[in-house]
Amino acid sequence: MNLSIGELARRTGLSVKAVRFYSDRGIVPTERSPAGYRRYGPEAVARLELVRTLRDLGLDLATIQQVVEGTASLPEVAAAHAEALSAQLRALRLRRAVLTAVARRGSTPEELELMHRLAKLSTTERQLLIGDFLDSVLSRTPPLAALRRTMTPELPDDPSTEQVDAWVELAELTQDPDFRATVRSLAERQVADNRGLRPDAVALIRDQVAPALAAGLEPSSSAAERVVSAVGPVDAEYLATAADPRWERYFELLAIVNGWPPPQSPAPALRWLLTGLTSTP
Repeated sequence: MNLSIGELARRTGLSVKAVRFYSDRGIVPTERSPAGYRRYGPEAVARLELVRTLRDLGLDLATIQQVVEGTASLPEVAAAHAEALSAQLRALRLRRAVLTAVARRGSTPEELELMHRLAKLSTTERQLLIGDFLDSVLSRTPPLAALRRTMTPELPDDPSTEQVDAWVELAELTQDPDFRATVRSLAERQVADNRGLRPDAVALIRDQVAPALAAGLEPSSSAAERVVSAVGPVDAEYLATAADPRWERYFELLAIVNGWPPPQSPAPALRWLLTGLTSTP
């Protein structure tokens, strides 16, 4: 098979100009007829098919030339390009998450800058940010070590858009001084109330009250007094602090970032118990 440049262009679906360009770069082997016209052998079709595929996959011309000349192996080039694409995809997911959050919240330029900064943090920077938050709200004493572990977000290396969005909102929440004060108060009350040995104290309260909620028992009824008493000593201020919607939101976001199942909300049980406590003589 001896093809003219026009015939080769028709066979490969490329333009004559493109075939001439690849020929001039030495990517496609070319011979000359006695009259000086370009002629191509059968290998030119396969070579141009490979070139077109690599171009469609986004490889630059210099890399393609190395592949066809044998100075770089196709598997090595493919692996490197796949990794580069993965990095680009991560960056695109990050940008999409920030822009989606801005559109949803109606953010100001200052909030946009903060969200973008939080989204771009490295793994080490994220750990430092969360570590600072946990250091400021939790005691370093052993009773709260388990609680610290359950409050630590770990964004994966290749997060989804939802995880990036959740991380940004969670990181913003940890920088809220009022939220920090709320969590610090809750932790201190758990320790003072001997609940420090039970880092899941809020979940335990939820589980103890759940049967009463399921039965439709009114918290102010005399029958509810046994449930309230069974929960043990807990003051109304502790419950009000634990029922803060930001505290619940923190764990919702934490579950998204860490890929955990959605947490069961303790708020209904806390509100029920709070009503029971305040209505009990």
